[in-house]
Amino acid sequence: MSAWDRFLEAFFNPVVMSRYLPDILKGTLLTIELAALIIVSGLALGLALALLRSFGFRPLNLLIIFVVDLFRALPPLVIIVFIYFGLPAVGLSPSGFVSTWLSLMFVLMAFSEEIYWAGITSIPKGQWEAARSTGLTYGHALMSVVLPQALRLTIPPLTNRTIAITKGTALASVVAVGEILGMASSAVSNSYNPSPLTMGAVAYLILFLPMVVFGRYLETRMAWKR
Repeated sequence: MSAWDRFLEAFFNPVVMSRYLPDILKGTLLTIELAALIIVSGLALGLALALLRSFGFRPLNLLIIFVVDLFRALPPLVIIVFIYFGLPAVGLSPSGFVSTWLSLMFVLMAFSEEIYWAGITSIPKGQWEAARSTGLTYGHALMSVVLPQALRLTIPPLTNRTIAITKGTALASVVAVGEILGMASSAVSNSYNPSPLTMGAVAYLILFLPMVVFGRYLETRMAWKR
């Protein structure tokens, strides 16, 4: 057997792939569900915190900054382990799925809040003044004039950060969640062949490559006209 044949036997074994394909598909569906929850809730909470912060209520701002810096500093795996193994000590027992969702949601919330906040503060002061001079309240000026401009600026960094964090769904295997990597790793252990990892890698490409392309489309679509 040539080196090429051994490579194909190890990473593209058709017998092993066909046997464990249903498990990889099951893990893929769970990963899609988990990633969708993380993205929607994390980005929504991040935007809500940035909008609250823009009103300049100092005690609330200090609390937001503390929470954001905390979740930006902690590794996602540490948060997952803390929620999954730590909360039962106080009478709460979230599942591995919920623990992973909450952990990555908080991380995405923290990073997206900073990105939204950077976009809001980058809008020139003259835009605020012009909006207020027309009789708009602070809240209306923020939502109707400033925020739409700020969101244009946040698309590229938000896309990159969202993809980076949602790939962290692979950490769910640590708390026995059968997502893509968990299913692939289990299949490798049972088959003594790494071909399931190849299927897992393909599944991740199928899931996240469209996100990259869609983010690039949004970046181009919402770019300032030159």
